Amino acid sequence: MSLQTLPKLATRESDVESESAPLLANANDHESETAFADTQTPVSKQDADSVEERVRFRDQHDETGSGSNHEVEGRVLIAEERRRAERELVRKLDHRLMPCLVVIFIMNYVSRSGITSARLKGLEHDLGLSDMQFDTVLAILYVSYCPTQIPSNMIINRVKRPSIYIGCCVVLWGLTSGSTSLTRGFSDIMWCRVLIGLPEAAFYPGAMYLLSRWYTRKELAFRSAILYFGSLISMAFSSLMAAAILANMENVMGIRAWRWLFIIEGAITIVVGISAMYILPDFPHNTRWLTPDERRLAQVRLAEDAGEADEDTAGDSAWQGVKDAITDPKVALFSIMMVTQLLGLSFVNFFPTITATLGYSTTVTLLIASPPWLVTSIACLFNAWHCDRTGERFFHIAIPWFGVMLGYIICIMTSNTAARYFSLYLMSLGYAGFALTLVWLSGAIPRPPAKRAAAIGLVNGFGNLGNAVGAYAWKAAWGPLYRPSMWIALISLIITTILGLCIRTNLILANKKLDREQLENVKGAARERIEDAARLEGITFEEALERKKGFRYLY
Repeated sequence: MSLQTLPKLATRESDVESESAPLLANANDHESETAFADTQTPVSKQDADSVEERVRFRDQHDETGSGSNHEVEGRVLIAEERRRAERELVRKLDHRLMPCLVVIFIMNYVSRSGITSARLKGLEHDLGLSDMQFDTVLAILYVSYCPTQIPSNMIINRVKRPSIYIGCCVVLWGLTSGSTSLTRGFSDIMWCRVLIGLPEAAFYPGAMYLLSRWYTRKELAFRSAILYFGSLISMAFSSLMAAAILANMENVMGIRAWRWLFIIEGAITIVVGISAMYILPDFPHNTRWLTPDERRLAQVRLAEDAGEADEDTAGDSAWQGVKDAITDPKVALFSIMMVTQLLGLSFVNFFPTITATLGYSTTVTLLIASPPWLVTSIACLFNAWHCDRTGERFFHIAIPWFGVMLGYIICIMTSNTAARYFSLYLMSLGYAGFALTLVWLSGAIPRPPAKRAAAIGLVNGFGNLGNAVGAYAWKAAWGPLYRPSMWIALISLIITTILGLCIRTNLILANKKLDREQLENVKGAARERIEDAARLEGITFEEALERKKGFRYLY
């Protein structure tokens, strides 16, 4: 038995509905189908052979009408083969797609944040920057980074080879990062920061959209966390890398250590970008390193997950997707929540500076800045794993916010070194929740892909204005305790929590509306079959209907 038993997937929704019916029949509804990888145990070759032997036996020896048993056995065998094939497909994606994205994300953060580490080794002095100019250098990146994300995601939804598109963008920001080593003044570094924001804008929203084209809703949170794990690890890794370069490369070949930092980071990024062009997948229908059966299966399971094909129709243009996203109230709520969330987490751009207020040398400061992010990386993976297991979204995002708020309160109330260092752990944990924000958005705006791509670009692009504002919220004049900065961030996270509750309530109401519509549409023979099933199983009609439920929002 092979994947040839799977139906060919058409791109039109009507085709998907009819052609995926045999698959849906094997599992009663698409919700149980998408959970195969998690809830079923692997079937050995001996077990599969045993089933086939029993089927052949009944064919040869049962002459009194056991065809129904044969049919059941055949369906079980097909279902088991489907589950095995799906597990293999997800495993192949996990081994190839995820490591590549994680490495790119590491270099994404390293390239963007290297300037804060370079500040500790003379960048400001060499370029003659004032405190206000340095803050502007940090903020100016978002002038190009934020608005570019929407057209970038429009492009990635339309290009045939997103692997080439993302890889080229990585190479471009590597070149720009390396060019920062050549700057001689304020205007030079401003241009570098503006230009690096353009290709970087393609990566995170583009990567999240690419994940949503391959993984089901019940798989997406953990994979998104693995992706963001790269960012969190990079916060630790970049500090260690910066510490090594800044401590050992000063005046090598007559070049300042902070300039070597940008040269080395840029060169590594270029190599990663070129490699990504060959490693990353494209879309389920055209990825070269999958077999035709695997490509078809990848499309079928995404269609089952949302009850419709994960494809744009002829009317789903890129501009229509933007229009649909802008007019959706949920997108507006997510966008504002992202702004306040990133303002509340804006300490990240000043983490080495905040750590330096503990009073240690540059090398020690960079070394002790790493452990909080290592802890957060582990917490992020566990939080996302549990989020996938439960299907719950809001509290998995909000609880880490509460930890950040507690960290700010500790810093506001005391100047004790140990307490303030402990607060850095609490503050960094906020990113374990942030990693799931676009996952929640992807599930709240599932179809069509053009709208989902635009929504991700819009929310992440607009939301990064919080980082731009945050660049001015941590003024050097407010150091070393930065109490006004922490009050700003604390209030922002309180607003973020309120907005998150509004989104959660909106999705709950949307699910109740879907429940009412489904109940109204269950009539005649369909209703009788559900009532019979309820009587046989000893449950209520509503409980039986719940088992037949299709797509619902996760909140």
